[in-house]
Amino acid sequence: MNLAEKVAQMVVVRASGHLFDDQIRYPDWEPPNSKLQYWLQDLGVGGVIFVGGSAVDLATRIQQLQSWTKIPLLLAADIEEGVGQRFAGATWFPPPMAIAAIAETNLKKAEEYAETMGAITAQEALAIGLNWILAPVVDVNNNPDNPVINIRAFGETTALVGQLARAFIRGTQEYPVLTTAKHFPGHGDTAVDSHFDLPVIPHSESRLAEVELPPFVEAIAAGVDSVMSAHLLIPTWDKELPATLSHKIITGKLRQKLGFDGLVVTDALVMGAIANRYGLAEASILAVETGADILLMPLDAEVTINAVCDAVSQGRISESRIDESLQRIWQAKNKVYPTWQPGNEKRPDYFLPPTFNLVENLAQSRAQETVTQILQDSIQVGGGYLAPNTDDNHLRNLVLVQDLLNSPFLGNHTPAIAIPKKYGYQLQLIENNSEPIQALIPHHLTLLQLFIRGNPFGKVASLTQVAEDLVKKLLKSGELQALIIYGSQYTLKQFSPELLSGIPYIFCYGQMPKAQAIALELLFKDFPVSLYSRE
Repeated sequence: MNLAEKVAQMVVVRASGHLFDDQIRYPDWEPPNSKLQYWLQDLGVGGVIFVGGSAVDLATRIQQLQSWTKIPLLLAADIEEGVGQRFAGATWFPPPMAIAAIAETNLKKAEEYAETMGAITAQEALAIGLNWILAPVVDVNNNPDNPVINIRAFGETTALVGQLARAFIRGTQEYPVLTTAKHFPGHGDTAVDSHFDLPVIPHSESRLAEVELPPFVEAIAAGVDSVMSAHLLIPTWDKELPATLSHKIITGKLRQKLGFDGLVVTDALVMGAIANRYGLAEASILAVETGADILLMPLDAEVTINAVCDAVSQGRISESRIDESLQRIWQAKNKVYPTWQPGNEKRPDYFLPPTFNLVENLAQSRAQETVTQILQDSIQVGGGYLAPNTDDNHLRNLVLVQDLLNSPFLGNHTPAIAIPKKYGYQLQLIENNSEPIQALIPHHLTLLQLFIRGNPFGKVASLTQVAEDLVKKLLKSGELQALIIYGSQYTLKQFSPELLSGIPYIFCYGQMPKAQAIALELLFKDFPVSLYSRE
């Protein structure tokens, strides 16, 4: 391989999970097919990370992309909550924090759930052609204002995160997939989303060693295949460069001190914490100098490849440094393609997974039962149950979400909308960031359903002041009939027990339709006729 081909193997680009250009949802980040084919076929880019589409879409898409390459691809997705979190039709698990909640009373059961979740995620990933699970999150979410990690973490305490992450990794190991511990050295104690800006972790060496690092130690001991760096500034270790671009942190701490010799992958290079400060070319060079093996989601693969090649030709980076990463990439590809060897351009049939048997491999009964059990074991109920009301002309189903245009868990057919409708509730949708709601018709008993959680690009971890004021207004007027919160337990904590005194409320970590069905069936359990079944 020439130098450019070697460097290209270090690049993993983002692509839509859909087949056609007019289905691309994020054109600033997802290239059209002609450019993607050029990157894979002509430049030899080594991998792809996917967002969007159904499981069937993605399985077909992967066949298309593999057919363009000489060397089989690393095929990744952020499926921290199961394949169905990103690709409809597969199993969508509750967020990891739900399992952490179960661990408070039954650690053994929680570990079993985490292990089963890992196994099902790996099995379903392989069924549609994915081979790199960008999970588990091993950040310790000890900052309730964290807008980006939040309930994606396996808990708020160091020991629990390590135990549950280890169980998740153990569950995957029956399958030829890669796992990823993220975000090194720990993104849990931040109140800034690194997709927008650069968070600072001000802690001492001893605090980092006590709280942030142990879950990574556990993950490495469990055999995690890769570690993703965080776009964080940690002055105790490096006053100038964020972790992703810091040789002191990636090579000095992760490689040398913790002894990790698997793949080091950057967090996305398009994120504001890096892109806004360094530009793509310089960030790519710095990441390689740092010790990263995989440059994830550069905005333009060709810019990254050329920049790193120029740095080698100028003597800034040695070609032997590129070869070190290439060896780790070959080891990873040998794990997910056991019969493939570098230099062998003949692709085995299993590089192209069949799509005809997806129904038999996705969302099977064991997976669905596990999801239901986790939801039921982590749900919180207070204030009794909703009493039937004969005046169905003044009933309102007020649904508050973070983004009306990006709520894949909602639709006319989903339980949060369909069940209340069958009981006479009129729907009203609003956003968490809406201006004060003046259009609420007064004197309506209100079922309030809040879909609030921390997410990348979500900006908030819980209710905004506007939304909180709305809830208080409904309470003061006596119109709040019942409350359901889907997502973040930090939102629940915004309501004091006194505030909710006498108000039926339910908290559920999951936001998916199954979570909605479980919560609403509990709320309406005393109604005379069951008008909805989640089967």
